[in-house]
Amino acid sequence: MTASPEADLPEGGKPLLTTVAIVASCLAFVVIGALQALYGPAIPALRDEFGISPAVAGLSLSAHFVGALLGVLIYHLLRGRLNNRVLLGGSYVLMALGAAAFAFSPSWALALAGTFVIGLGFGGIDYGLNQLFAVGFGHRSTAMLNLLNGHFGIGAIAGPALIGWLGADSYPEIFVGTGVISLLILVTLGGVAAREPAPAPVDGAPAGGARVLPIIAVFIGIYVLHVAIETGVGGWEPTHLEAVGYGAATAATATSAYWAAMTLGRFVAAPISLRWSAPSILLVCCIGMAGFLLLATVPAFAPYAYFGVGLMIAPIFPTCLPWLNRAVPGVGAAGAYVIAASMIGGVAFPPLLGAVIDTMEVKTVPLLLFLLAVVCGVLSLWLRRNAPDPGGVPGPRDSGRTDAVTAPLNP
Repeated sequence: MTASPEADLPEGGKPLLTTVAIVASCLAFVVIGALQALYGPAIPALRDEFGISPAVAGLSLSAHFVGALLGVLIYHLLRGRLNNRVLLGGSYVLMALGAAAFAFSPSWALALAGTFVIGLGFGGIDYGLNQLFAVGFGHRSTAMLNLLNGHFGIGAIAGPALIGWLGADSYPEIFVGTGVISLLILVTLGGVAAREPAPAPVDGAPAGGARVLPIIAVFIGIYVLHVAIETGVGGWEPTHLEAVGYGAATAATATSAYWAAMTLGRFVAAPISLRWSAPSILLVCCIGMAGFLLLATVPAFAPYAYFGVGLMIAPIFPTCLPWLNRAVPGVGAAGAYVIAASMIGGVAFPPLLGAVIDTMEVKTVPLLLFLLAVVCGVLSLWLRRNAPDPGGVPGPRDSGRTDAVTAPLNP
């Protein structure tokens, strides 16, 4: 027996996304995952075309992330004035225009401007869709966010593979292709609700600013730390593995497996999140990260340990976002803060870790990241006590319900 269609809908009883819009959103995350991962493999062709050094070519990713950070903030600031369809549509158009500019730019300066514009659209899509999925599926929001972000990982794996197959010189065609897909997604925006309903109060959620601010700050800390660990492993795993005796090919394969684990972990976490609360998942993930990073200090286990780290990191971003919205339902900017913080962590931490390693040695990488995971675990314990998540997992009466979020939207 199934429950009423409104069983798992957000407050107000209307779904925020139709089936078509959900599929299109997942496709959009494949596109942004591919775009973020394409810059590195394209560097050889960029150097040949524009006569630039590797460091200068690497500025393409920096410009992308600066644009993405601004895209998140601009999208958030405009949410009160423009509806979701307009903001998402504008983000898709910006991403398509930036991709075309990057592909056909006659100079490096204009190419960098193109990556910045791609980033603006990227940030808007990342923030806008994550927020819609975080509030649009009732207690299933965590599962749906894990599925959405799992598709980002598919794109991040597929983008470099496409460059490897077609060759680095084909990067203009690949970027144009991502722009075309972005424009095609525009036709599905009719299935996105113009605006989200006002957040409903959650039993047990703190109401006073004196308690809300520390909770937001701790969530930001967790986002910064777990992204720092994510990028730290992704950037330094090959160097660490080679330093402890592995060949370059083995180190590269192990690093690819780590990124694949990030994708797999999110798809695995989707059904788990329907049974386990967000605080429990976060705590297990932090303990798991710390344990696997400690295991990575043993050379014989290091490649396998890094795969485990990827599995443990994977659910944190999509699991914490719905919990944050439920913990501080009256703070609409909370999601923007943590997503922006995660981007800052991804840009700022790798060079900081590099500077620390310069004063020590690369074999200390897993130990340094282990210490960050321990801090992340301490913060998760604090949140578990001070920001419980009573709205995250359904009670016994909800166990047989079917989700109706894919029902047609009313005009």
